[in-house]
Amino acid sequence: MADSTVKIDDTTRNRLKALAAAAGMSMKDYLARVAEEKEHEQQLDTATAAFRRVIGAPGLLDRFDADFGGMPPATAHDTPRVA
Repeated sequence: MADSTVKIDDTTRNRLKALAAAAGMSMKDYLARVAEEKEHEQQLDTATAAFRRVIGAPGLLDRFDADFGGMPPATAHDTPRVA
């Protein structure tokens, strides 16, 4: 895989270099990790939006309860305890 050069200002370069060093990584590896994390964030945003559309559908919860019997009754261990 070929490497590319990206022009960024000195302040941004220094910030990225410091972040990479703090992570114990080269800047190249650090930027690859950041890109991967950003891709995951986009995928999660897409999945979250789809989930919200589905659960927001009119009557969905009523149909779910009818098909699966609703939520189980609360039990004693479901309540929070204070130490």
